Amino acid sequence: MVSTVPVYNLQDTLKVVEEHLLHNSCDYCTMDYIYLTNLENTLKGVISIKNLVKARDKSLPASKIMVEDIVTVTPDTGQERVVYLALSNGLKSIPVVDEEGKLMGAVPYDTILQIFNQEVQRDIFNFGGIFHRVGDEYTSIHSSATHMFRSRIPWLIIGVVGGTLAASLIAQFEELLSSFIALASFIPVMVYMSDAAGAQTEALIIRSMALDTKLNVRKYLTREIVVATALAMVSGAFAALLAYLTRQNLILGFIIFLALFFSIIASVSINTFAPLILRRFNYDPALATGPLATIFSDIATLAIYLAVAMTLLHNT
Repeated sequence: MVSTVPVYNLQDTLKVVEEHLLHNSCDYCTMDYIYLTNLENTLKGVISIKNLVKARDKSLPASKIMVEDIVTVTPDTGQERVVYLALSNGLKSIPVVDEEGKLMGAVPYDTILQIFNQEVQRDIFNFGGIFHRVGDEYTSIHSSATHMFRSRIPWLIIGVVGGTLAASLIAQFEELLSSFIALASFIPVMVYMSDAAGAQTEALIIRSMALDTKLNVRKYLTREIVVATALAMVSGAFAALLAYLTRQNLILGFIIFLALFFSIIASVSINTFAPLILRRFNYDPALATGPLATIFSDIATLAIYLAVAMTLLHNT
């Protein structure tokens, strides 16, 4: 980080840069900005090295070419927010200021990329149900088999429990399924469609929450409800059409349409509210992903499907 004052002319500012390079053994590949402060060290502006070098009149004061509308962070700003600000504003570093606007330092580009890489890796592992210390033990090929086993098996066991609950739910409707065998053949379709819609929703909201820590939840939920309703209508109608064409049964098609419509809305709701609830209680939103959300979504889908089928078949 290099800092100078706005009253310096550009020639003097270049000298400061040269001295910094000489004494700190850095180069132009890692130094991108000069931050300008007043005598009280309050941040006033920023000049990019490129603009400084390109300036023709080196007698101009630095204040003439500095940018005053600066994107800054504080020492308490979350690292995901730092990455979001850097990427969304095309910045190679971000200055850190205190509550009074005094310059404390800067987060360089290599650190921003390192944070971004760590967050992406952590979220990928969380999607797979690995929630225990995502670090070098997972990015290295030398991780012990015991450590990998211990971190993954708890969530797979939870998945088995959830699957058993789903199987028990299906067992309660064995008579219905045996009397209308076509219902059983469409269970994989129902589960897959609701899980796919839920996974899309989950990935999008977690990404939105990571990129924008001040996400407008009400606006986001309103949009997601509209999108979920449209997805449920189109997917349900298409699945119902295929069910009718393959089974030549109008009642089955109507069951598939209603069940898939409500299942997708339920799955989208589960995968939208779970990260929001976890964030509310100061847990990492990514923990709502993977096997846990899938279990609730699958059970809800099966319950809706079988309840709709029983209701319509008993009334016909």
